[in-house]
Amino acid sequence: MKSLLVASVGILALGVASASAADIVRPRPAPAPAPVVAPPFTWTGFYIGINGGGGFGNSEFSAPLSSGSFDTSGGLVGGTLGYNWQIGPWVWGLEGDIDWSNIRGSSGCGIGLTCETRNDWLGTFRGRLGYAINTFMPYITGGLAAGNIKTTVAGLETDDSRAGWTLGAGLEASFGGPWSAKVEYLYVDLGDADPPLGGSADFKANVVRAGLNYRF
Repeated sequence: MKSLLVASVGILALGVASASAADIVRPRPAPAPAPVVAPPFTWTGFYIGINGGGGFGNSEFSAPLSSGSFDTSGGLVGGTLGYNWQIGPWVWGLEGDIDWSNIRGSSGCGIGLTCETRNDWLGTFRGRLGYAINTFMPYITGGLAAGNIKTTVAGLETDDSRAGWTLGAGLEASFGGPWSAKVEYLYVDLGDADPPLGGSADFKANVVRAGLNYRF
């Protein structure tokens, strides 16, 4: 009887020791990883891009031997460089672009005369003010416009570089990380050029274009 009691106590002690050892070596569960929170989207930073579209407007010749008004139209394509600062929902920016242009038009403008106005390049340097709705941003824009005005009368041609102004609005939307796309409208007035036979010829255009930007 005594031997049976000793054996029972030994078996019980061995079981307790085994359970304690199992508790010691049992691995603890790894802590759950902290949730990854994406940083809030911001429009702040430099960007470069391309743009393209079309322009339409009119040109008016005013001279003793060559007077008349006619429509102009054509395409344009070029590059863009800019910077945005976002403060709350408001986005302030500066943007410049330079485009090859083929906005042109012609018409009879006197007895036996044909007048033509052509724009070969167009650039702008503008301020932008936008209101960010997360990755969408409507904006207004305006500033300096520059370009050339080629005028031709009866085979004679002048080529004047002129500075004027521009004003417009647009919508830009971000997609795919640093990429964004925009559509915009600009009214451009380059002022008056000097036609070959004297007087003046103006250039005004409505520019509608789309663009693709990459933000840094």
